[in-house]
Amino acid sequence: MTTHEVPALPQPRRAPTSSTLALIARDVVMARAAGFGSSKSTKPCPCLSGGSYEICCEPLHRGEQQAATAEQLMRSRYSAFAFAEVDYLIATHSASETPMARHRKELHESCHEMRWLKLKIMAVQAGGVDDLEGTVAFEATYQAGGQRSVMKELSLFQRRDRDC
Repeated sequence: MTTHEVPALPQPRRAPTSSTLALIARDVVMARAAGFGSSKSTKPCPCLSGGSYEICCEPLHRGEQQAATAEQLMRSRYSAFAFAEVDYLIATHSASETPMARHRKELHESCHEMRWLKLKIMAVQAGGVDDLEGTVAFEATYQAGGQRSVMKELSLFQRRDRDC
């Protein structure tokens, strides 16, 4: 895993306090789920949490809530790839060494080139509501160029204070 400066999540629409902490993902791979239709709010969430997108990951993508745990952030990023929520992906990842315009373009292209089929959380270590960091091991099944593959990753998530 590489070390990067980690930006804060977008401000929630409710009034934040100075002690508000935000989970930030590092080294999370791109993930996209497809086949959830045009009315994404009422469809099952691509992260496969069991809830609808409307109550699961959409409030995080819209900045109405922040992820409380490393696993919730992992799932929300997966769904963000599914729905090409590029601003959310940039806001919840460490700073990229790639120029911003190029980074944004690459994320957008990736979201549309890969069809992500399934997210399976294999293990979570720390990363709870009161933890400063945690790791999430996951497997993501995807299709690209007509071929199906499984990506395995161990991602580190860190909680950062907004005032840093």
